[in-house]
Amino acid sequence: MIAIEDIHSLTDFQRDAKRHLANANRTGRPKVLTVNGKAQGVLLGKKAFQSIQDSLEELATLKSIQRGLDDLKSGRTVPAKRAHERLLSL
Repeated sequence: MIAIEDIHSLTDFQRDAKRHLANANRTGRPKVLTVNGKAQGVLLGKKAFQSIQDSLEELATLKSIQRGLDDLKSGRTVPAKRAHERLLSL
């Protein structure tokens, strides 16, 4: 949930970008930037952004593991020796 104090006009942000960025980093909350009263962008502090990046990487890893398990269950595998031989022949 976005708090009202975390919504700012782009003009206000441009006037004091350092303060807004410091606040986003200190609080960890996203800042919504508006143009003509409509949300047009979101400012994240570096920790919040890194947290999102880490979550996406973990999700990608879990999806890769799930694909591998699905392949194993469905018999879409080859013995390691044959896979190794294929790689060497490339």
